[in-house]
Amino acid sequence: MQSNWLNQNKGPLAALVFLALLCGGALLGLVSEGLRSTQSFGSVFDAYYLNIAGFTVWQATLSTVFSIVPAVFVARALHRHPAFFGRAFVLQLMALPLALPALVVAIGLLALYGRAGAFAPLLNWAFDTKWPGIYGLGGIVLAHVFFNMPLAVRLFLAALSSLPNDHWRMAAQLGFSPKATFFILEWPVIKAAIPGVALMILVLCATSFTLVLTLGGGPQFATLEVAIYQALRFDYAPERAVMLALVQFVFIMGLALTTLKLAGVEPPQNTGLMKPGLFGVSRIETVLNAALISMATGFVFVPLMAIFVRGLNANLLELMMKINVMTAILTSFILAFFAGLLACLTATVLLSARSNKIVELANHGGGVLLSVSPIVIGAGWFVVLHGTINPLHAAPILIILINAFMALPFVLKLLSPLWAAERGQNDRLSSSLGLTGWARFKIIEGRALQRPLWGAFALAAALSIGDFGVVALFGSDHLQTLPSLLFANLGSYRTQNAAGLALILMLFCLFLLWLSDYLTSKDIRR
Repeated sequence: MQSNWLNQNKGPLAALVFLALLCGGALLGLVSEGLRSTQSFGSVFDAYYLNIAGFTVWQATLSTVFSIVPAVFVARALHRHPAFFGRAFVLQLMALPLALPALVVAIGLLALYGRAGAFAPLLNWAFDTKWPGIYGLGGIVLAHVFFNMPLAVRLFLAALSSLPNDHWRMAAQLGFSPKATFFILEWPVIKAAIPGVALMILVLCATSFTLVLTLGGGPQFATLEVAIYQALRFDYAPERAVMLALVQFVFIMGLALTTLKLAGVEPPQNTGLMKPGLFGVSRIETVLNAALISMATGFVFVPLMAIFVRGLNANLLELMMKINVMTAILTSFILAFFAGLLACLTATVLLSARSNKIVELANHGGGVLLSVSPIVIGAGWFVVLHGTINPLHAAPILIILINAFMALPFVLKLLSPLWAAERGQNDRLSSSLGLTGWARFKIIEGRALQRPLWGAFALAAALSIGDFGVVALFGSDHLQTLPSLLFANLGSYRTQNAAGLALILMLFCLFLLWLSDYLTSKDIRR
């Protein structure tokens, strides 16, 4: 019996072993190096690194607060008005930031809020002094809010949409005022969702690397991620990087497990037809809600337009004809192709498991994978490989593996419900025909889910092509991607070239995201 179970699930078990080796091997390398370098353990707790750890927590906390507070009111405004012109565009726009490369967003924010940005004259007048720009804590928090406020809006909106329609009918019959509706109906749901959303955003901000490196403006605004990168690439002090990585790993995993525990309760399902916007929305509230939605939309939309305007001012055709740009584009696509392919292959093997426990482990483990920093994994393998081979020589393979690892949770989330639906429809037929393993996938799931699989591949490739963190750690002059070339141009103050590269990178990512959405749309008939 046990032998039969192992034979049926040997592929998924091999995939789990692969993930365990990738993550566990990095952790083992960090721990072993830390044990060999116990004399350096105390150096991590000197004043400088304690300040870095404190700043990591402080900027993540500020970013979380400034993301969640407006998101609560914007989500409520969207929920109270379920049908208005442009609502679908607003919701699609709120889904866009997390899929955009951080360097592209940094270019857009600098184009608006930088010292010479479009809003600089207005800010000079408002503060009655020369606007210093957004480098430092302000820029880091602003960029994190740009990424995470839309995410929080969608999560809170989903929580509000779970309210049973009987509650809304009762509120309408009792003539609840907007204030009573908020405190009696809406606030309990939002309050229950806040801990999970807040901890998720806190993890994302605490592990942020590219934005801090780009907008930090100096060592006084470094985080643990940046300190690990600097210890490996500039100071070449692997023992210090190991201790910093271990501190961050313990902190982030604690937050991740807390997030999973708090987010484990499923909300009730809203199955009725009644919409909250059909009653109880006064004219004043409508105006206020319109203002909130407009400001949130402008906050996300205007930086994207700034990237387009700045990018179009560059000579894109001449820029793309340069050898280093063409090489960077080709390198980015090759790495993204193999990372996306590996992520989809791993997800396919995991979801094809005959054991429901393995499928559940894969789905729930995806949330934990999101909290594992690619810099920490990269630092662990940097230490493991050091002394045997030059880690930079293995850079392409490591970049592909780590990017596939980081894209896997999104691929699993996309494919898992579709796979479960197909399995429920065809499980009895497959059992009666004796179809298992590769034969079943080839004949049934592979054909039925061909479009979603291509969509998941496009999503994984989009996430990989915009990655800079792993490339920053393992890249070199001989291995340059679009994000690393963009960062090099930004660092050398070739802002026009940087704006052009940002637009090219954004267009590539938007195309891949559109392709993913098109292929996985529920409206498309197979």
